[in-house]
Amino acid sequence: MRRTVYAILLFLAAASLPMKAKETETPRIVNIINFIRGVEPRDNGVITPEILYRTVEEQAKCLRKNDLTGTYLLMYNALIEPRYQTLLKEERKRGCEIGGWWEISQPQCEDAGVKWRADVPWLHHANVGFSIGYTQQEREKLVDTYMEKFKEIFGNYPVSVGSWFIDAHTLYYMWEKYGIVASCNCRDQVGTDGYTMWGGYWTGGYYPSKKNAYIPAQSKKNQIGVPVFRMLGSDPIYQYDAGLGINVWQSVKTLEPTCTDGGGSEKWVDWYFQTFTEDPALGLTYTQMGQENSFTWARFHPGFEMQATKLAQLRQKGSIRLENLEETGVWFSKRYQVTPASAQSAMSDYSGNNNRTVWFNSRYYRTNVIWEGNRIKLRDIHLFREEYASKYLTTPCTTPNFQYITLPLVDGNLWSTQESLAAMRFYKKVGETLIELQGGQPVLTDKGKTLLVEWPLQNAEGTLALLFAEDKLQVTAPKGLDWCMELRTQPEADLPFTSIQEKQITAQQDKFPYSVMLKKGTVKDLRNEGQGKVMRWEPQGNKIIVEMK
Repeated sequence: MRRTVYAILLFLAAASLPMKAKETETPRIVNIINFIRGVEPRDNGVITPEILYRTVEEQAKCLRKNDLTGTYLLMYNALIEPRYQTLLKEERKRGCEIGGWWEISQPQCEDAGVKWRADVPWLHHANVGFSIGYTQQEREKLVDTYMEKFKEIFGNYPVSVGSWFIDAHTLYYMWEKYGIVASCNCRDQVGTDGYTMWGGYWTGGYYPSKKNAYIPAQSKKNQIGVPVFRMLGSDPIYQYDAGLGINVWQSVKTLEPTCTDGGGSEKWVDWYFQTFTEDPALGLTYTQMGQENSFTWARFHPGFEMQATKLAQLRQKGSIRLENLEETGVWFSKRYQVTPASAQSAMSDYSGNNNRTVWFNSRYYRTNVIWEGNRIKLRDIHLFREEYASKYLTTPCTTPNFQYITLPLVDGNLWSTQESLAAMRFYKKVGETLIELQGGQPVLTDKGKTLLVEWPLQNAEGTLALLFAEDKLQVTAPKGLDWCMELRTQPEADLPFTSIQEKQITAQQDKFPYSVMLKKGTVKDLRNEGQGKVMRWEPQGNKIIVEMK
């Protein structure tokens, strides 16, 4: 009942929310989100509570200086600190949003009557610092305790709650009982800080499945009704392969101001904002600027101040919509009943390598096409199935690390080494020889609910066209061209495929079966040929159409 009443109030309030830039069919939305911890025990007392507070104080000063508003998300151990309360109540008066940051700490557990499982007041390990480490009953107690304390201090329940990750049971409980309207989670990454989140909706917002908050639901009845937005602004070209073959975890190349070759570099930031605001897109583009206070103002203030100035300029030009997380969540829910198709592109390369890329997402799958010079490849295809339940849905995580993954059809990271990069590549046939297709500058067209990519060929006549639709991928080549697509991986890759037949590809992950069908074209199983060859897609006529639902 509380959620229903609150939703009505938010709907009425939404009509009076200020629009930060002109409404377009493909809005470019930016949230400034700073998330706040009250303690940081990982640096042996070097980062004191005083340093943490001063960091947030300086962030607030910077936003005021640039006439910017943002969202502050409070961990429980910061929520109960009076000086954060005083500072952020003043920030709220000028239009900032105050919400929850969902990392679990000792005082929250103690106030909820839940056993704390560490010898420090906060621990970033998955089985201690995240709700997945607790039973469903304990998760609900932790939510109730946070919500009541927040209301006691600020006079209302928070409507936005973010975290590196919030499990489906907890997120559903927050939405159903307390009416939250927006959430955010970490970007895709492999192993960073012990957290693997791989194969999800790459950027933007989605409605998660009730069984797995990392996977978009395909149906309204099986979705949690709060949109989740991907944080941190990943480099669309280079984050995917960052650290591949060098580290057991990914390095970071994001908009975070502390990232020296990302958000801390003015050259990179200028390129990122240019691609974000000007390059072709579909549905909406979204990014998040901001930084956790654990990195400290002394470390990240140059990047933070530089980005704040640029965002103020972009807002003034009307190039972006700068919103609080709540505003974006309300807008998203009014516009979309289920997870939309969206795409974001980068049609230039700040590094000078002449790489370009497009990320496409829908409620059924995500895919990434990348051009490396004059060659093209599908670097990634991951499928979404709402019935694929997280292993932490009902059972607590017992390890310091956690893993959320979706269902791979092409994985250019996990199936790769530096010497052998997995991908679905495009070839023309000359007798028994396959020669990679080569082409020029792609042209992207927003078709409303689909994205058309046209690539003029250089070593063949005509244009190759890729049409990304919500539930299918269509590839069309010039008539008369003898061509195919072929998936190759590093030879030792652990692949999920259980059957590769003429019209159907079947796979299994965590004992969960999934498959795709070719509506047009055929598949040839190449696994017995070795050398990392997996399968070949052959056209029917001049088309290949893969059904992704």
